[in-house]
Amino acid sequence: MKPSFVDKLIERIGRVGPEDVQTFLTRLAREKGFLETIFNAIQEGVIVTDATGRINYVNQSACGLLGLSLEDCLDRLLTERLRGLDWEEVAGGGEKIVNRDMEVFYPENRILNFYVVPLKGEPNPRARKPLSHEKDVTGYVVILRDITETRRSAEETIESERLSALTLLAAGVAHEIGNPLNSLHIHLQLMERRLRKVPEEARESLRESIEIAKEEITRLDSIINQFLRALRPTPLQTRPEDINAIVQESVAFLEAEIADRNILVEQELHPDLPMLEVDRNQLKQVFYNIIKNAFQAMKSEGILRIRTDRDDNSVSIAFADTGGGISADHMSSIFQPYFTTKAKGSGLGLLIVRRIVRAHGGEINLVSTEGIGLTLTVRLPLVENRVRLLGTGEPEPSAD
Repeated sequence: MKPSFVDKLIERIGRVGPEDVQTFLTRLAREKGFLETIFNAIQEGVIVTDATGRINYVNQSACGLLGLSLEDCLDRLLTERLRGLDWEEVAGGGEKIVNRDMEVFYPENRILNFYVVPLKGEPNPRARKPLSHEKDVTGYVVILRDITETRRSAEETIESERLSALTLLAAGVAHEIGNPLNSLHIHLQLMERRLRKVPEEARESLRESIEIAKEEITRLDSIINQFLRALRPTPLQTRPEDINAIVQESVAFLEAEIADRNILVEQELHPDLPMLEVDRNQLKQVFYNIIKNAFQAMKSEGILRIRTDRDDNSVSIAFADTGGGISADHMSSIFQPYFTTKAKGSGLGLLIVRRIVRAHGGEINLVSTEGIGLTLTVRLPLVENRVRLLGTGEPEPSAD
């Protein structure tokens, strides 16, 4: 490898005269700026620390991935900037290279690959005395790579295969359970007709038992249908719709529950949203589920803020509640079948929500602050931007 200017300077440091110092300092500053330009241009995040995990350098990509600012990082422990990070585990406790995946929740929910390489050399005289396992290690380079899309793509493939298997199983189970339920319902109707021949004193208690049995049959039938709707895709019946109107209708439908729970619903609806090709009924189902989840999280006297907006590619509908939020441990499981934090929840509501949103070509984003609240954002693509031709690389013709 060709020796750098710094290497050459170190070799001849004893022969450098006072008149050459300014020239060499200018060259060093130029090389430093050149290296910083290179590191800030790459997409991977780069963090350099001393042996104790104190930050000496961080590039712009790392700041963006972790929601940090350069001024607030330097000479601070990485664990102070990233709450919940176990430095001993990340650094590997010694001289080995560590390759780990981590989930971060701020400023966005991402999966990052942490590649940590120990550095050896002359120790920093200002740093504390290294521990026994830090001997010969003067620092670490942490390389961050955003693997969110890769991980989510793999998870979606696994989820698709799992749902396909569940759909086949559900269809068989629903058929086997449905026939006995129908038979039970018919026999209960026959029993109701024969109640007229039963003595008056026993008739009322029998009628009550029959009603309870019929209600339980109806509940079982509802559970089966809900399960099938969650797993079996329903073809979309799309037409141009006003998203703001669907939001307003969804809120109006739940007015009684809003009043009963004493919840304030604030709507900030963008006045100039384009019409979107959506299935009105299925999208209402999405909004019902999201709003009812927010109500259940807040219990009573909370605030639900619904905001619609648009950008060049999509329309967004954000639902921000003042409930307790979702813990970091539960964030990765929230869309899994039957996962719920509610005592009486089925764990299918958000699974249905995501399936419908994805069927529309959209996506869901969650931002949670435990103890403060949750913001769930649905993004639906603009019809005119579902396909975009890329440039050919040739210059565009002049307008003249």
